[in-house]
Amino acid sequence: MNSDSGSRSSREDVREHLIEVADILAKMLDMTVRIPGTSLYLGLDPLLGLIPGIGDALANLIGTIILGLATRLRVPRIVLARMSLNLLINGVVVAVPIAGDFFSVWFRSHARNVALLREAAIRPDRETHPDWFYVGGIIGGTAALLLLAIAFVVWLVVKLWTLIAL
Repeated sequence: MNSDSGSRSSREDVREHLIEVADILAKMLDMTVRIPGTSLYLGLDPLLGLIPGIGDALANLIGTIILGLATRLRVPRIVLARMSLNLLINGVVVAVPIAGDFFSVWFRSHARNVALLREAAIRPDRETHPDWFYVGGIIGGTAALLLLAIAFVVWLVVKLWTLIAL
């Protein structure tokens, strides 16, 4: 056996181990216990979210470990961006008390991220067009919402000004 094949086998083992660690983290955060009578799972993410102030931040901090593993596995940057957006979406929505925790149970950002990580790590030649579309859609949607919010505030100020001027 030459040293190149031994080195390649070692790299494969490390890659599989890192993917396995990410998978364990995601299952712990998103799918620890099945809710009886449903197909839904409850993980530490929504449970930690019940702790005021630090619970959601702690869950997302643990979720960033999966991003670190993806970086270590050298997945494409667009996949890292998509994974980051999944964490951001989860982090923003779970800030809404109770409803955000239900969203977290449904959205399962960590499981989504591990699926992206697994596919990108196993198939480095993977097509990334859907990732670009997703990231572009999120950024475009956010910009559109921001512009709508600004337009609403301007409209509200004009209406209030006309009421005061009367």
